[in-house]
Amino acid sequence: MQLEKAFRAAPVTLLLGPRQCGKTTLARNFEGRSDTHWFDLHNYLHRSQLEDNPMGILSPLRGLVVLDEVQVLPNLFPLLRVLADRPEQPARFLLLGSASPDLNRHSAETLAGRNHRIEMSGFSAGEVGVAQQARLWLRGGFPKSFTSPDDGLSYKWRTDFISDFLERDLPALVDLRLDSGRLRRLLLLLASHHGQAANASALGRDLGADPKTVQRYLDVMEGAYMARSLPPFSANVAKRVRKTPRTYLRDTGILHTLLGLETIEQLTTSGRMGFSWEGFCIEQLVAEGVVDARDCFHYSVQSGAEMDLVARRNGKWVGFEFKHNAVPKQTKSMRVAADDLELKQVYLVYPGPDSFPMDPDGRFQALAWKDISTLADASRV
Repeated sequence: MQLEKAFRAAPVTLLLGPRQCGKTTLARNFEGRSDTHWFDLHNYLHRSQLEDNPMGILSPLRGLVVLDEVQVLPNLFPLLRVLADRPEQPARFLLLGSASPDLNRHSAETLAGRNHRIEMSGFSAGEVGVAQQARLWLRGGFPKSFTSPDDGLSYKWRTDFISDFLERDLPALVDLRLDSGRLRRLLLLLASHHGQAANASALGRDLGADPKTVQRYLDVMEGAYMARSLPPFSANVAKRVRKTPRTYLRDTGILHTLLGLETIEQLTTSGRMGFSWEGFCIEQLVAEGVVDARDCFHYSVQSGAEMDLVARRNGKWVGFEFKHNAVPKQTKSMRVAADDLELKQVYLVYPGPDSFPMDPDGRFQALAWKDISTLADASRV
């Protein structure tokens, strides 16, 4: 188990991810142990105890100490550094939190070299099974959305989640202010630009807001695991490379709610289907460990050649294209981009049943969505 390995690797483990993704549920697996001590910092009693006498409460504890919603008390981080540096290391600390500027800054500055960081998202294909492809794509990975009895209730849960995020979570994470109406319009704009170039200046013009303010919100949404920015690949090619990042909403269930897509039939007949499939596959590749999010880029030139995803895998750069077609086909754009970047391997991810080579030398491979986990296993060999 990844958490067990983390406990052995460092005195402090950070388990981070968006609200409602299942962090607390996962950590509750350790709650029944006799040497586990649990503090929920949204609980007034627990919070007041640690505000009044944190050293007196935490220093005598042995075993595993869980601090849920640790971003509520950032002043604990200097003390945690002291406790983590004790020679005998009598306790291990598991910190759960939704990303925030303070949490990321304090963990980086105060606990550097003392913590093991795990970023958690919702359900992945490996957890729910390939037979649930359509459901996972439509509803997204948040557990309560995915497991709802029907699509309508799932859609309602996501609608409420978005309202809570706009009205409570996002204002708490950022020190700038946009009114709730313009925040909702910003999310709607991101949904309409999902998988495409989106910069703060253009979004600011549409919102009637300062670009620096918009950029700040974009950065915070990325830090809160709601959005992903895919930067352009820095390629030494004699072509005009588009340098604007592509922006994705990481959970396709949230994306589809913002687009008003409640059923799989609505999704598969939508003009946004291709962009949705692209973002969905990127998140699955990251979640399954096929690629590292820090080494993911897009490539696009003004002459038309592009590659949806360029990523480092097993020490080499490879390309990924994402097509929701029954029969995958090579395109001139793919071939030109692969030649521009001298890629030895290009995968075309599609929803069909079989993976197979698309050319005699195997440079281009059709990758069935169900085989993403197989590709991940090959990465670990």
